[in-house]
Amino acid sequence: MKDRIDEIQDRRTLDDEGLRMLLDTRDDAMVEALHERAREVAEERFGKRVYLRALIEWSNVCRNDCLYCGIRKSNRTVRRYALTREEILSSCENAWSHGLRTFVLQGGENPPAALELAGTVAEIHASWPEAAITLSLGELPVETYRLLKQSGADRYLLRHETASPEHYARLHPTSMRLETRIRCIRALKELGYQTGMGMMVGSPFQTTEDLIRDIRLIERIRPEMVGAGPFIPAKDTPFGNESPGSADKTLRLYSILRLMFPKLLVPATTALSTLLPDGRRQGILAGANVIMPSFTPATRRADYALYAGKSHEELQTIERELSAIGYAVSPFRGDYDER
Repeated sequence: MKDRIDEIQDRRTLDDEGLRMLLDTRDDAMVEALHERAREVAEERFGKRVYLRALIEWSNVCRNDCLYCGIRKSNRTVRRYALTREEILSSCENAWSHGLRTFVLQGGENPPAALELAGTVAEIHASWPEAAITLSLGELPVETYRLLKQSGADRYLLRHETASPEHYARLHPTSMRLETRIRCIRALKELGYQTGMGMMVGSPFQTTEDLIRDIRLIERIRPEMVGAGPFIPAKDTPFGNESPGSADKTLRLYSILRLMFPKLLVPATTALSTLLPDGRRQGILAGANVIMPSFTPATRRADYALYAGKSHEELQTIERELSAIGYAVSPFRGDYDER
């Protein structure tokens, strides 16, 4: 098994059998060796520094009805909201004053509202030209992606969720197609966005083979960021009574991604922290190098409930956790570096 870890680091890839072994092994010593090697690679590339992204969940209005998502269109228990331009700018000011140099505007898929957001993006860019603006607004027309880019957006996160068309169909309504999602991701890269993909680990019906297909898709598309977190059931959804995904397998995936793509930006996700009390710490020690604390106004955080028990840790808590393992917050905005 150690030979597999050497191979994935040396060749930046691994055959399906090797990936299957690393994802499924019960050899605790080998899993720790995988994490240790990934941590060494991350430290060689980034030092013991972690990039922070200010997450601003600007709206929970969504046109989609994904079976796993707490803000799905048909969930009538959700109190819908959209932040005003003033609230968004105030959240950015708060993040900037705390030293964060990336603002992430995340919201449900709502194309008309995304189009209107272009003016706010332009104002953010004018007010904080040194900050990076990241958007996560779902599938949109290419012209909207282009307008948002021209308005000042630098990055776009669009999780593919699963690279298996069959699995995708079991997680989403019939109106949604995996090929549409992948087409959008490719369009974002062509427009010059630093582009992020991502998937849930342990979602209903997922197999190890599905995760291997995810890794192969990432190899083909070569995004700048990959966000992966364990599936956590959301109440009032068709999957509300399903078991959560595996934190252990999520951490293994972080390490595999770090070894295959040393430059990749890999967040220790909120979902992982929700499942594990020390999820952020374990994520960083497995090769992750990004944390996304919430700067959503406190009065709205509970309304952006993608899953049950979502954590909202304070910035000082994150800094203490990092310090306890010898890491610190990077003062930079943390762009993907091709070098």
